[in-house]
Amino acid sequence: MKYTLKFRIWHWLNAIVILGLLGTVFLRKTFLSYKANAEILMSKLSAMGTDIAVEDAKILAKAIRAGMWEWHIILGYALAFLVIYRIFLFFGDESKKEDFASLNIHKKAVKISYYIFYAVILFMTISGFAIHFYQEIGFSKESVGALKDMHELVYNFILIFVPLHIAGVVFADAKEEHGIVSTMINGKTKENF
Repeated sequence: MKYTLKFRIWHWLNAIVILGLLGTVFLRKTFLSYKANAEILMSKLSAMGTDIAVEDAKILAKAIRAGMWEWHIILGYALAFLVIYRIFLFFGDESKKEDFASLNIHKKAVKISYYIFYAVILFMTISGFAIHFYQEIGFSKESVGALKDMHELVYNFILIFVPLHIAGVVFADAKEEHGIVSTMINGKTKENF
């Protein structure tokens, strides 16, 4: 299958944005965890003779990671644009669309996983905006808390999908569909080389 330039641009921009979003979540949950950093701040300040309350330490720890979290929001806007662009591509791109019924069971499963991925990305985009703009749209803190829990739970699908996608493409390129990686990079099929 030959991928159009529009689709390839979308694919690689989407990959960069999703990896960036995963990176910000990774930092938030590890090195820039406000709970862990609040404890470090309290411990180090106490060793220097200054005691601060846990809540004050958490405020400082959240301030340390604020710049990084801004990138999560910026990348969220980029993802929203890419979701809209992907919808446009689905309905407007002239590329060859495979007949689902003619695919073997493996390719059907792969295609279904991509549709699930698109649905997850759409949910993550909408829920991310709802979390970010919860006051403007009239959500209570309790309802946005539940939405945030779902947002973080669904994130796990992406965390699993990305390495499986990369491994699957490498495996397919090596075993079944020689040139699939090149096709996604430069648009040329094996026959064009």
